[in-house]
Amino acid sequence: MKRLVSILCLMYLVLLAEPTFSQSRITDPVQVLVTPNKADWTYKLGEKASFTVTVLEHQVPINGAEVRYEIGLEKMKPTQQGTVKARSTSLQLGNEVALNEPGFLRCQAWVTIDGKEYRGIATAAFSPENIKPTQTLPDDFWDFWNTAKADAAKIPMDAKLTFLPERSNEKIDVYQVNIQNYELGARLYGILAKPKAAGKYPALLQVPGAGIRPYKGNTALAEQGVITLEIGIHGIPVTYEQELYSNLSGGALKGYNYFNLDDRDKYYYKRVYLGCIRAIDYLFSLKEFDGTNLAVFGGSQGGALSIVTAALDNRVKHLVSLYPALSDLTGYLHGRAGGWPHMFTEANSNYLKKDDKIKVSAYYDVVNFARSVKVPGYYTWGYNDETCPPTSYYSAYNLIQAPKELYLVQETGHWTYPLQHEKINSWLLKQLKVN
Repeated sequence: MKRLVSILCLMYLVLLAEPTFSQSRITDPVQVLVTPNKADWTYKLGEKASFTVTVLEHQVPINGAEVRYEIGLEKMKPTQQGTVKARSTSLQLGNEVALNEPGFLRCQAWVTIDGKEYRGIATAAFSPENIKPTQTLPDDFWDFWNTAKADAAKIPMDAKLTFLPERSNEKIDVYQVNIQNYELGARLYGILAKPKAAGKYPALLQVPGAGIRPYKGNTALAEQGVITLEIGIHGIPVTYEQELYSNLSGGALKGYNYFNLDDRDKYYYKRVYLGCIRAIDYLFSLKEFDGTNLAVFGGSQGGALSIVTAALDNRVKHLVSLYPALSDLTGYLHGRAGGWPHMFTEANSNYLKKDDKIKVSAYYDVVNFARSVKVPGYYTWGYNDETCPPTSYYSAYNLIQAPKELYLVQETGHWTYPLQHEKINSWLLKQLKVN
C-alpha cells in the first residue's frame, strides 16, 4: 500500500509538470501506427531507416487505406512526401533514408476515414549520443550569473505564509508561501506542504511546466515524509480560480517567454531562474528541513528549470528532468530543430533573428547550464516529442558529466507512461532517503 501511494504521488507530480500544450494521447477508434524498421528506433550514422504504416480500426488492421505521408528531419521541411494506397494491411512509406550527421528523422502519416483525419508519427534517432549543441557559451556566462545571484541574495526574503486548512489534514500542514524574489517588490508564490510530526525531513522543489495556472501542492508526497514546495514563476498568487490565469495567459502574460529577449538583465527568465534559488533559500530556512537532502523536479519548462537550478545552486543534491525545454535555442539557425519556445524559427525571422536576441539567449540556454551540473540526475523522454524536440534536449543531456540515468521510451511524445512515473518515483525516494 505504501508503495502504491508513493507511485500515485509521483504520478501526480509529473502530471502537474506537464505544460498546457502537451500533445494529445486520446485514443480514437482509428489508429495510425508508424513503425521504424529497427526495434529500438536507433540507428548508426549511415545506416538506412525506413517506416511502415498500419491503420487499425477497432484494433483490427484495415486493407487498402490511402495514406498521406511526410519524412524529414524533425521540425524541418520534409524531404519526402506523397500519397499512396496500401495493397494490404501495411505499407512502407517513401524510400530508405540514412543520416550522415547525428539527429532525428521523423515520419508522419495521415489517413481520412468517414471524413475525419487521423495521424501517426515515428522518429528515428541517428547516433543521438553524439548530438552537439549549436549554442555558444559566453566568456562571461558565470560572471553574469554569479553577479546576479549575489545581488539577489541581498534582497530580504520577507516570507509570508497563508494557512490552507482545506488542503491540510491530520498528517500535513499546507500553506501558500509568498516570498520576495530577486529585487525589492518582486514576489514568488508557491504551495508548501510539510509533515506535522516533529522531525527532520528531506525536501523537494517542484518547478513548473510552461503556462499560467493555479497549483495544488504535492500533499501526497508530503504525507510520505517529504517537505514539498511547488512554485509558480509569474509573481502572482497560485490559489485563485482558473479564470484569472486563463485571462493572464491570453492577455498580459501572453508570450512571456519572449519578453525582453534583447536585454540579458531584463529577459523574463532572469526572475524565473533566480526565483528557483530563492525557493531553495526558503526551504533551507525551515527548521523541519534536514539541511541536506534536497531534490528539484520538473518537466518541459520545469525540466529546464531542474537542470538550471542544479547548475546554479550547489545545495541541490538530486534532479529529475523530463524532456527539458529551452535547450539549444539556436538550432533553427543551423538547419535543425531548436528548443521550445522555438524563438528562432523561420516564422519569427522578421523580429527574432537579430544578433542581440541570439546573444541574450546564450545566457539562458539549458545547454550552457548542463555543462556545470554536478549532481546525480534521472531523465526520461521519447523520440516523438513535437513540443521539445529530442535534438534540442540531447544537446543538453550529452554535455552533462555528472552521474545520470536515462529511461528512454521511444514512442512517447510530450507525455509520459505510468511506468515512467513509477521509475521516477523509485529513484527519487531512494535519493531522498525516504523509508
